[in-house]
Amino acid sequence: MLAGLPHSDDPNLLVGTETHDDAGVYRLSPEVALIQTVDFFTPIVDNPFDFGAIAAANAFSDVYAMGGRPLTALNIVGWPQADLPWEILGEILRGGHEVVHEAGAVLAGGHSVKAPELFFGLSITGIVHPDRIVTNAGARTGDRLFLTKPIGTGILTTALKKGNLAPEHLAIVTSTMRRLNAAAAEAMIEVGVNAATDITGFGLLGHLYEMTSAAHVDVAIDVARVPLLPGALEHARAGDKPGGLGANRRHVEPHVDGGEACEPPLLDLLYDPQTSGGLLIAVPEARAQALADALARKGVTDAVEIGRIQGHGAGIIRLNV
Repeated sequence: MLAGLPHSDDPNLLVGTETHDDAGVYRLSPEVALIQTVDFFTPIVDNPFDFGAIAAANAFSDVYAMGGRPLTALNIVGWPQADLPWEILGEILRGGHEVVHEAGAVLAGGHSVKAPELFFGLSITGIVHPDRIVTNAGARTGDRLFLTKPIGTGILTTALKKGNLAPEHLAIVTSTMRRLNAAAAEAMIEVGVNAATDITGFGLLGHLYEMTSAAHVDVAIDVARVPLLPGALEHARAGDKPGGLGANRRHVEPHVDGGEACEPPLLDLLYDPQTSGGLLIAVPEARAQALADALARKGVTDAVEIGRIQGHGAGIIRLNV
């Protein structure tokens, strides 16, 4: 579908749709470029305040993945007004506003429409120096890969919808999705990295394939090192799979080598669509320890090195079990 759309020839559009990056970047001056992104979705937790906060944190991640600083936010609301009390919308907006404030941005307004199903999200505008943009296309041979949050949000929130999720696991997955990627972004900017992306709806392997195919490299992942949310593997074994998991698998599986050696539920987690996941960062080997130290110093305690870029290739993902 997108292949039929015209591409812009404006030289100030520094990052567009070609590399499937997290946000668009437009140069305003030699020192300032504008980052623009938008994201919204239907509720994934029952608590409206938490839903608003998670949706906001998810939207900000695109700016952080590009190495930028968020400035403003606009709310986007789809509201089935005949079915829900307005107080719920107030709580959703309050949760979102709290995260906007935490990110140091300004809520500048928004737009709402009548919709058959509730959805909420934000459009975020940020800035970055044109020479310091971090894209998903910059990975190089020998780079180490760091993941800054555990995966499994799609499987756990599916278990929640089925009424199967333990309260302690709900608290952890909510807290994880609610957490901004600001500290992780600060660490990667401080150290200097080659590439980054945030892990959201396409899952770990889907976003990893975007990174490897854009950079024309292959990658090896140590599956045992990939961090998992508590309870995620057990719920994957129980069959609590979101619908998007299968779509992710069909899209990425032709580019994955070694999946047959994985325990099937663990492989499901690698394809699991995430909400407000962590950053996946490719850093030169010489700076890998510096990045690990910076992440720890800034409180990103879930960050784990999960693999390395192997060299020029067609984007193949090799799973080492």
